[in-house]
Amino acid sequence: MVSVLSTFGLVFIYIFFMLKIVKPWLNRISLNYSKSDNLGWTAIVIAFFILLISAYIAETIGIHFLFGAFIAGVVMPHNIGFKKALSGKIEDVSVLVLLPIFFAFTGLRTQIGLLNEGNLWRLCGIIILVAIAGKLGGSALVAKFLNYSWRDSLLLGILMNTRGLVELVVLNIGYDIGILTPEIFTIMVLMAISTTFMTGPLLNLINYAFPEPVIIQGR
Repeated sequence: MVSVLSTFGLVFIYIFFMLKIVKPWLNRISLNYSKSDNLGWTAIVIAFFILLISAYIAETIGIHFLFGAFIAGVVMPHNIGFKKALSGKIEDVSVLVLLPIFFAFTGLRTQIGLLNEGNLWRLCGIIILVAIAGKLGGSALVAKFLNYSWRDSLLLGILMNTRGLVELVVLNIGYDIGILTPEIFTIMVLMAISTTFMTGPLLNLINYAFPEPVIIQGR
């Protein structure tokens, strides 16, 4: 209990410091870098420094470093010009370098060879079916209950069923803190990948089965 209370106290101090001290300081800096043409390396270095330090502090306190990175994004200036300029500078690094490394890292952690028993593959199939029923079926039924057409309801359910990157981030966090065993982690990754890959074919199937009505406008 003492450890939990101390962690909550440190988290409160950390968030208070980021919101009340770091955020106003960054807002003042952003006034000098409101356009992409005058966004120098100093601003980029400051942004990465805040990101890395925030993640490190969060990890040191006892919460996952991803939350530290999230808080760093929260305290970034809301100046539209600054945000667009900063996004343009770091997008190439994120998409071309960091994102492939994350996918490769997740792939190295996924050990298909651990699923060497029939009951594990049955469990994998059950989890995939439950995931599809919960996301696709649940979203589609709720949309239909709200008087959407079956076509729009199913399209919404299919898009909601796409887990993609966010699911992999959550799974890696669960694996890091010991909630997921290697077998369950592998099964959940297979579920995330399969439900993401089926999005395109299912959308094409719905568009074929329920053609979009053609509206002819009169004069």
